[in-house]
Amino acid sequence: MSTLNLTLLTDFYELTMMQGYFKNQNRDVVVFDAFYRKNPCDGGYAICAGLEQVIDYIENLHFDAEDIAYLRSLKIFDEDFLSYLGDFRFSGDIYAVPEGSLIFPREPLIKVIAPIMEAQLIETAILNIINHQSLIATKAARVCYAAQGDTVMEFGLRRAQGPDSGTYGARAAVIGGCNGSSNVLAGQMFDIPVMGTHAHSWIMSFPDEYTAFQKYATLYPSACILLVDTYDTLKSGVPNAIRIFREMKEAGIPLTRYGIRMDSGDLAYLSKKVRRMLDDAGFYDAIISASNDLDEYLIESLKLQGAAIHSWGVGTNLITAKDNPAFGGVYKLAAIRDENGNFQPKIKLSENIEKVTNPGNKTFYRIYDKATGKIKADLICLYDETFDERNDLRLFDPTAPWKKTRLAGGSYRLREMLVPVIQNGKTVYQSPSVMEIREICRKEKETIWDETKRFVNPQEIYVDLSQKLYDMKTKLLNEMSLE
Repeated sequence: MSTLNLTLLTDFYELTMMQGYFKNQNRDVVVFDAFYRKNPCDGGYAICAGLEQVIDYIENLHFDAEDIAYLRSLKIFDEDFLSYLGDFRFSGDIYAVPEGSLIFPREPLIKVIAPIMEAQLIETAILNIINHQSLIATKAARVCYAAQGDTVMEFGLRRAQGPDSGTYGARAAVIGGCNGSSNVLAGQMFDIPVMGTHAHSWIMSFPDEYTAFQKYATLYPSACILLVDTYDTLKSGVPNAIRIFREMKEAGIPLTRYGIRMDSGDLAYLSKKVRRMLDDAGFYDAIISASNDLDEYLIESLKLQGAAIHSWGVGTNLITAKDNPAFGGVYKLAAIRDENGNFQPKIKLSENIEKVTNPGNKTFYRIYDKATGKIKADLICLYDETFDERNDLRLFDPTAPWKKTRLAGGSYRLREMLVPVIQNGKTVYQSPSVMEIREICRKEKETIWDETKRFVNPQEIYVDLSQKLYDMKTKLLNEMSLE
């Protein structure tokens, strides 16, 4: 995965369009925006992830001899175009939202400013990378919110849709809040904690459960989490685990990270029974860990039932985002630079109102309430607009412009969300480590109220347009409706 040339990781029509631009001598510099229209899982927010892999892709973007030979074999591309591809390198600019940031519908997550052939080629790979990792990071954030500060382990590799999804999904899951992953390759590649206990097969490979526990405890005394449901959780597994813990204590072995894991049964009922058994034996700090097709809804339900679980292994439903398996990000042309160097706005119309795009060369600001530090709204505007935090700021709903609010000068703080990543084809951004991005994400999640994090009917964070951008969009819509 780490050495694969991803240049041909693109849809065929990107290349046929590129040849069309080439043949028509179209070298226009354009603006493309990558954004999404709807939060995953009907939630109130999403988490941006995957930027480091986008940067790697752009840095290594080139057509090698094998690529050219394959394209030639398709007998659709002319030699002059193939010769151009032989010297191809990305030369444009990319602005992006930093990984771990909260994101909301319709705002540009990545902005590409480049010659149209270059901007067109990279569409598919950018969406592939950002859509997948942002989806899994968002799902992980929801799972971790349900867990209310408990340890959450990503356990989904064997159910992921292939090695890439399992490995980069583990990266995204840690960004979203998971404490670690079972995926050892992800641990190596991204320097994230690797976690795990043992399987039922370990228990079954020994003459009896007690012997299996004893051998495991001897090998891993400082990480002794014993799987207790191979035979009978309450009658066999937990009593044998308690026997092992007593023997360790009597032998003077420190009981640091120790406890039990359950992978089946009524987890709420069993965990409360197990907690009582461990406490009665004097093992008050023993961990009770659970797995078994968990997701945020089941964890939330178990919490409401008083389940005595404080460590969760979440696999299939997290790594596949089972209830919402696609993020839905899109990549749309927003402006074309004219001969005078000015960007002329472009807009896409649609019968579906939500598919009408925001035109122009844009950026967006996050507006924080100074008193609480919470997000008030996001404001999409043209890239050269400026705002003075000392002045009142008027906001309105672009879909219902009569709904207005005014923020008093000095009561809010602005943060521009798009940062330079690639300039003139060269990387100007240093990606933080995954664990640093995880901490960024943790702080980001503190900037929204629980009402936005809830799973049912979450409170919306408003994404507004500046007056100047709104007027430009309205003008273009009116002009096109007259044609």
